[in-house]
Amino acid sequence: MTYDQHVASLIAAQSGDDRAFAELTGRYAVELHTHCYRMLGSVHDADEALQDVWFRAWRGLGGFTGRGTVRGWLYRIATNVCLTMIEQRGRRMLPIDLSSPPVTETAWLEPYPDTVPLLLDNRSDPHERAERREHLTLAFVAALQHLPGNERAALLLREVVGYSASEVADLMDTSVAAVNSALQRARRMVGERIGGGNSAARPAPQDKQLAQVVDAYVDAMERADLAALVGLLTDDVTWSMPPMGSWFRGRDAVTAFLADGPMRHKWRHLVTAANGQPAVGCYVWSPEECCFLAQVLDVLTVDDGAITAVTSFVDGALMSRFGLPATLDG
Repeated sequence: MTYDQHVASLIAAQSGDDRAFAELTGRYAVELHTHCYRMLGSVHDADEALQDVWFRAWRGLGGFTGRGTVRGWLYRIATNVCLTMIEQRGRRMLPIDLSSPPVTETAWLEPYPDTVPLLLDNRSDPHERAERREHLTLAFVAALQHLPGNERAALLLREVVGYSASEVADLMDTSVAAVNSALQRARRMVGERIGGGNSAARPAPQDKQLAQVVDAYVDAMERADLAALVGLLTDDVTWSMPPMGSWFRGRDAVTAFLADGPMRHKWRHLVTAANGQPAVGCYVWSPEECCFLAQVLDVLTVDDGAITAVTSFVDGALMSRFGLPATLDG
């Protein structure tokens, strides 16, 4: 859209033209949705937040004077919506964030489908695509949830969205000094929780080595070959199963869990992707239904050809969000 077309769309939208409003704001829908997801840790909450963003933008468009960009204005709205939701709903977690099983209902982090154009766009260079994936991994989003809302927002707007510190200060109605202070604390916390290293150079989901690991994982599960499956895991592997609060660390603990649970069942799988990581839709055999029923979405963290973490989201309803069927034939 040229500058003149942009101005024309803005004027038309401010006059109540909903088509012009959609043209003006729709191009930012995907990045705003992922921003809301990173802030909130929930696809459902991100959906709700984005609807509120569009409502507030439509209602407030008449007062938009053109100072700054439409994109920045929308990020301001989206960030404020998310900050309000964080205050009202608290943070989301993964089981490994807990030292003991929860005694009350816990809001769990949700997986994000890799169907968004920002992740699928092959026109950008490999390093940029790797950074996009890294900024959506379960580990990164989970680490964000440990930050206060303002630090979470400052880190995302500065290091993911790419605004300068002064622009972030303007968007958040605060000072540059406050932004820099929040960034310092946020970087330290996130670095501590994800090991302090930049893993953006990890293999991309389409890399041959990673595909081989995923295929081997599926094959071992479907053949109930415990030794082959365990051979894919690192010594300090973790395995968690939200919404169940229990989780396991280390090859021995995970082996005992697998032998006593999943490996006692008959499975089929469909490969997909979540949070810039490989994922597998897991279907368990039902004698009553005479088919395989959607049961679990496994998100795999793979580093240097080995699985370092499996996050098993025990919710068959997730399959539809990932474009997967509810059942598979026997």
